[in-house]
Amino acid sequence: MIKVAAAVIENEAGVLITRRKAGGRFGGLWEFPGGKVEAGETAPDALVREIREELGLTVEVGESLGVFRYLAAEGNLEILAFRASVSGGEIALADHDLCLWAKPRDLDASQFAPADIPIVEIVRGGRP
Repeated sequence: MIKVAAAVIENEAGVLITRRKAGGRFGGLWEFPGGKVEAGETAPDALVREIREELGLTVEVGESLGVFRYLAAEGNLEILAFRASVSGGEIALADHDLCLWAKPRDLDASQFAPADIPIVEIVRGGRP
């Protein structure tokens, strides 16, 4: 099982979503930023590290939004989603070609990477 942490970064403008670069797996689709939880690392620690590496931001990790499973080509994923807020830094994209702050009601699950769809439903106020 591969553990992955995902951040629903929130502010008054909405939630931060990132778009995967074209050409890669699920290129052009949106996702909530995050990444693999390394050995000896907690999911919140992984989020702090991944968001700093991918976006140049420092985040404070909040409440858990749940654990979701997804069967990916590389194996079974266990996605641990958390609310988060920015506490410092400036956005500098490393692994994505675009990011934006979106209102939860405007999120369209069909434009997200498959593993992120249950998180979209929760953020929109529904159930996965």
